[in-house]
Amino acid sequence: MAKTLVIVESPAKAKTIEKFLGKSHYTVKASVGHVRDLPKSKLGVDIENNFEPQYINIRGKGDVIKELKKEAKKSKQVYLATDPDREGEAISWHLAHILNIEEDKECRIEFNEITKETIKKAIKSPRTINLNMVDAQQARRVLDRLLGYQISPILWQKVRKGLSAGRVQSVTTKLICDREKDINAFIPKEYWTIEIDAKTENNEDIALKFYGKSNEKIELENEEAVNSILEQIQNQDLLVEKIESKSRRKAAPKPFTTSVLQQEAANKLSFTTKKTMMIAQELYEGIDVEGEGTVGLISYIRTDSRRISEEAKEKSKEYILDKLGESYYKKATDDKKKVKENKKVQDAHEAIRPTSVYRTPESIKSSLSKDQFKLYNLIWRRFVASQMEDSIFDVLNVECKVGDFIFKATGSKMKFDGYTKIYNFIEREDKILPAIEEGNKLNINEVIPNQHFTQPPARYTEASLVKTLEELGIGRPSTYVPTITTILNRGYVEKQGTSLCPTELGIIVTNILEDNFQKFIDVDFTAQMENDLDTIEEGNTQWKSVVAKSYEPLKEAIETAIANVEKVNMDEETDEICENCGSNMVIKYGRFGKFMACKNYPECKNTKPLVNKIGVKCPICKDGDIILRKSKKGKSFYGCSNYPNCDFVSWSKPTGEICEHCGSYMIEKVTKSETKNVCSNKDCKK
Repeated sequence: MAKTLVIVESPAKAKTIEKFLGKSHYTVKASVGHVRDLPKSKLGVDIENNFEPQYINIRGKGDVIKELKKEAKKSKQVYLATDPDREGEAISWHLAHILNIEEDKECRIEFNEITKETIKKAIKSPRTINLNMVDAQQARRVLDRLLGYQISPILWQKVRKGLSAGRVQSVTTKLICDREKDINAFIPKEYWTIEIDAKTENNEDIALKFYGKSNEKIELENEEAVNSILEQIQNQDLLVEKIESKSRRKAAPKPFTTSVLQQEAANKLSFTTKKTMMIAQELYEGIDVEGEGTVGLISYIRTDSRRISEEAKEKSKEYILDKLGESYYKKATDDKKKVKENKKVQDAHEAIRPTSVYRTPESIKSSLSKDQFKLYNLIWRRFVASQMEDSIFDVLNVECKVGDFIFKATGSKMKFDGYTKIYNFIEREDKILPAIEEGNKLNINEVIPNQHFTQPPARYTEASLVKTLEELGIGRPSTYVPTITTILNRGYVEKQGTSLCPTELGIIVTNILEDNFQKFIDVDFTAQMENDLDTIEEGNTQWKSVVAKSYEPLKEAIETAIANVEKVNMDEETDEICENCGSNMVIKYGRFGKFMACKNYPECKNTKPLVNKIGVKCPICKDGDIILRKSKKGKSFYGCSNYPNCDFVSWSKPTGEICEHCGSYMIEKVTKSETKNVCSNKDCKK
């Protein structure tokens, strides 16, 4: 008996779906991603023939294609069940071409989650392939190829081989370089604060901060201004002039989009964007849950929509009413005052949510790895919290007068925990002010002036970069991870802790692109391109006209750049002498990063690894130098140059100093707010 063939993208997904559908009537196979694409060896776009793409079967996919053709031939029906986005639609279109499925055939099925009910429902509702979505993907693919394959060779000739430029990656690198320029150009500005430590009539402590005068906030810009105020309030009484009590609501968070999930996983779990998406993919494709079998735990993970299905809302309502009580359920929904979604949002998908709210993190913990549990717990709690009531705080504002000046204190106490009962990733303490009344006098213990300086803008982290890319309309949920991965792998950007810093190479490449291809690495151009892709998907624009509009200025810029860009020599001469010929060694850039080579090349071909000394002797063997190394995963650490004879290793940078309390070596500890030297001995308090 002939079966129905269902083709998905990944083997893990195929395995899960085949269990739901049953092997007796269905065969489920995986295409393992794309099966056709533009060739790697050439441009693959016929510019003269209206930018016609020249697709070929991807090398190495021969066996997969052969198996799919064989299964399709003996099947009574073929369903294409690739991911529900542009890329997935394009993969289905290419599969249809390879398998000779006609364009008007209802062969495409899609689903937002991998559960038995959803898959069986999708099988009953096939549709034709959405050619507008396919065209939007083709426009993106062809434009990326035209930019990348025609600008990158200029970088090879003028800088070094192995470099690349791209519509999104080059803009992203520029953002990081621009932030570094802002940091370097930053001039700190002095400002001051004044605090008063006081006691109430009942001898309770209260801390107040300087505000200004009655209806005027005063900024303290220098010590003279501070001293003038200190003189005027000296020996004056501190009088409680005004007390204001009010309630403040903190709104429940919205459910996760892809970018917000990446940001929260970075901030709450210290996951990289790549790790977040890898684990989310596992949760989406299916986990073998004890007592249930394999099931997808979360909905589709590449989405910029916050929409939740009515069915999922109803289930969450049942859960909240049953487990938490009526007071925790948010009765007023966003439908009454519709939140305006960004016009770029692809609302075909839901937000990221658990496929069953009753599948709590704790109930399936034994079936998940440690990291899978952490991410599922975050997603589950965020979704439930999004359907819960706001948290409510009682806020007390106290305004005190001393002389002509106002000092203020604010206290807050949680009145109703609301959504924080579930989404409780941040420790919070109430700030309770002592009981005082208007007209009370406070005893001043101490007046504390403090000098401060404004701080430069912070470097991007992966989380803040993703947030910026989304706000600027650059890229899509599916592109954030590959973009960050590419600029790190190319050596344009490097990580220092969690911060993303441009390398010398990244700055040089960005400068060349800015001087010669300004339009194409402009934020507005890239954002407009995303809008153009949306209009193609909506059926309002022909994809080849969008490509043609962008290509004309690119063609002129390429011709000018080939003639005008000067070759950049990135070799750095050092004081180190070549032991073979006596010439100076230079630092060169290779495929795998920097290395040392003799300046006298090709006559002398001496090379050796670049050792990054930090100017500190090893605290263990006292003989070797501490050098900065990279782990297999690219994380920086510090080790001894005498390895393997000395096995000293540290994630934190040794300072070369010794702790005067316990004799252990000191290390540099970097936090978001400061860098300080601390003892490496965890039992030592210094």
